[in-house]
Amino acid sequence: MTAHPDFDPVDISSLAFWALAPEERDERFAELRRRSPVSWQRPLDSMLAEPTIPGFWAVTSNDLVRHVSTHPELFCSSEGTQLEEVPEDFRSAAESFLAMDGPEHLRMRKLMSAAFTPRQVKLLGEQIRQRAIEIVDRLLAIGEGDFVEHVSKQMPMNTFYDIAGLPQEYRDDAAHHADSLAAFNDPDVAAGREPGQVLSDSLLGLLSTGLEFAEMTRACPRDDVWSNLVRAEIDGRELGDEDLASMFVLMSFAGNDTTRTTISLGTKAFLDHPDQLAHLLEDFDGRIDAAIDEVLRWVTPIMTFRRTATEDTVLGGRQVRRGDWVVMYYASANRDEKVFPDPWTFDITRKPNGHVAFGGGGPHFCLGSFLAKMMLRHMFDQLFHRVPGLTLGTPELLIGNFAGAVKRLPASTGCPVAH
Repeated sequence: MTAHPDFDPVDISSLAFWALAPEERDERFAELRRRSPVSWQRPLDSMLAEPTIPGFWAVTSNDLVRHVSTHPELFCSSEGTQLEEVPEDFRSAAESFLAMDGPEHLRMRKLMSAAFTPRQVKLLGEQIRQRAIEIVDRLLAIGEGDFVEHVSKQMPMNTFYDIAGLPQEYRDDAAHHADSLAAFNDPDVAAGREPGQVLSDSLLGLLSTGLEFAEMTRACPRDDVWSNLVRAEIDGRELGDEDLASMFVLMSFAGNDTTRTTISLGTKAFLDHPDQLAHLLEDFDGRIDAAIDEVLRWVTPIMTFRRTATEDTVLGGRQVRRGDWVVMYYASANRDEKVFPDPWTFDITRKPNGHVAFGGGGPHFCLGSFLAKMMLRHMFDQLFHRVPGLTLGTPELLIGNFAGAVKRLPASTGCPVAH
């Protein structure tokens, strides 16, 4: 068997790399896209455990990210989707059907899709619109504060937990644990704990809530998505409580972190580019869909996802061996100059817009993309029509290699506050 090549001189594995600003990180990505869009990288710097893998393949171009995404027979998800090495029991509990392949993944995905009945999707649209109104009402009432806490966090967290019917008293704790799953390397989130302890605390907290919530729902089902899942059957059997708890973990993370980041940095992008905001407001209904696609490309809330090679294959001219880790860098693919002219220009008229913010196609394309777009549409509608004096400060970004999250973002409405 041919030995792996030497590590690429452009290093994107260090914690210091992930602490750089997105523009600085992309200087390295851009070199890799030009010279070696599939590069052999040293194992990730991790505070969880000593790496056991010899290295991994970093895929940084848009076309090759799409190739990996759409060939699950060559690049599987069931060996894990994160850059860190974590125990198998953690992976199955935290990633649910993200870490499945083939018929098993398809069955679980269909189950999730079926839980969102047409009636419930219609109700969701009205609930999201009303929540956006209430969020902006409160923002105008306080005048200034942390945009993440008062605006961005409120929409996805409560939308998901409304969908699930989670009682109010569980929501803050569940959202906190979901945030920590993606932020275990960040010193603020760790608060003196070891990263492994942060992961363990967060996962156990969410699993416990999911198990208790499944039991509550079995005892008293409702007319909502979570009750549909609790009642659902696969091959004649209902989902077990462990399956449901794992699904609750995944839905909590997917329902909170990614859309919160996109609201925060998407709003910031419009305020930093007033010409684009003015263009949007000239015909909001006609232009918002294309604008949301550009926001998703610009923000790229999920920066990386991993696959594992199922057999020896060639990718981008490089010999990939069975068992090798193959990591897709969405943050790089969404700045690929071959696909996006002037990729660091925020342009809501960009067509076509081949962003991979929801994945590069294939069976793992984001199941909640329609919900995310619905939330973004209503939040931008309320913010830009009702808070014309809105200003945002400098975002404080999370340090991590998975979610490009915003920890804090100072905001002011520019409006007088009644006392």
